[in-house]
Amino acid sequence: MTDLAIAAYGLRKSYGDKVVLDGVDLTVPEGSVFALLGPNGAGKTTAVKILSTLISPDAGSGQIHVGGHDLASRAQAARAVIGVTGQFSAVDGLITGEENMLLMADLHHLSKAEGRRTAAELLERFDLVEAAKKPASTYSGGMKRRLDIAMTLVGGPRIIFLDEPTTGLDPRSRHTMWQIIRELVTGGTTVFLTTQYLEEADELADRIAVLHDGKTVAEGTAEELKRLIPGGHVRLRFTDPAAYQSAALALREASRDDEALALQIPSDGTQRALRSLLDRLDSTGIEADELTVHTPDLDDVFFALTDTTTVPNQPNQPAQAKEALR
Repeated sequence: MTDLAIAAYGLRKSYGDKVVLDGVDLTVPEGSVFALLGPNGAGKTTAVKILSTLISPDAGSGQIHVGGHDLASRAQAARAVIGVTGQFSAVDGLITGEENMLLMADLHHLSKAEGRRTAAELLERFDLVEAAKKPASTYSGGMKRRLDIAMTLVGGPRIIFLDEPTTGLDPRSRHTMWQIIRELVTGGTTVFLTTQYLEEADELADRIAVLHDGKTVAEGTAEELKRLIPGGHVRLRFTDPAAYQSAALALREASRDDEALALQIPSDGTQRALRSLLDRLDSTGIEADELTVHTPDLDDVFFALTDTTTVPNQPNQPAQAKEALR
């Protein structure tokens, strides 16, 4: 586990008769971004609360290590290496941004000199110097979120949990937050991210896990997950009707669009599949005027894995997807 920032096996949590987590495994390498996706109620926030020691897992859960520390016996040591930014801001709007930072420094038992130095450095890093003396209640949503993360970094955590950090932010603020997350990881920080923005996971995450009904239904890189979903294809377009007809005869599995002089060939979009197709075209002397590769995006993956009705004739798609990446 030396190269894993987080290693959790068989996470279980129920509230009464409601099973929230049903044997979830999560492993996150150091210095990476791990994204946990899932619809509302899938168990994302519960997983974050367990891993950040805010709540305890149910009996029957397996071992949980965070920052190399076993949460069952060394929860306090784990708390010393993590930071948490929840769905709702921890910023106190009645005091200034600088005062929020100094309050957090006091909570981390930093000396006054060290606290002021750390606060000043983080306020500059997050472009909050001009607003530092203003009440936090006057900050925009994006500024409050930046201040929230800056406060999380006061203790120098090696692992940060960000629970839907960009919810409610405008596109510009969201992209600013993405840049902040990338910089954190470049500096060696591990980021555990929950989000409902699929584009966010696609942009940031090294690995993604999809939760549904308390279970992990798939895990992998964004590209691996996209290949699980049918619908990928290569589109060939021609300007010469004769070349189009020759290609259609040679590629009988292709779907035809006679009006556009285009052929659509099922493909998973991998380099091997594309090379095989190009070799077939070369062997028959066919040259398309335009070739485009289409692969499913994370929206397709998310809907297919969390709602089996969206994938006709594939009722076991979540199980198949999970098995494909194991």
